[in-house]
Amino acid sequence: MHRQVGDLVLDENGVALRGLLVRHLVLPNAIAGTADIMRFLANEVSPNTFLNVMDQYRPCFKAGDLPDLNRPITRNEYREAIRLAEVGGLQRLERRGARWFVVATE
Repeated sequence: MHRQVGDLVLDENGVALRGLLVRHLVLPNAIAGTADIMRFLANEVSPNTFLNVMDQYRPCFKAGDLPDLNRPITRNEYREAIRLAEVGGLQRLERRGARWFVVATE
């Protein structure tokens, strides 16, 4: 896809005109492979890949039967995903501020 459309281009109002935007859903217990995905995007796609790090995961349906998926993410898991994106070399991160988290001290 990136070869076809290139990096995301926004107009003066922040509206996307063309290009690639990646959305990554952070999952509990690092099971989304966030570190590997961030490195892949920065090294194999483009360090200018526009990345939206999403915190919206909520366990639904049979996720309650899987201990690793049976809770929303924590604030620290979200922060770690952002840190991994930055350390991985990605330069364009959209983070609207995480809204929902497990109440836990980490």
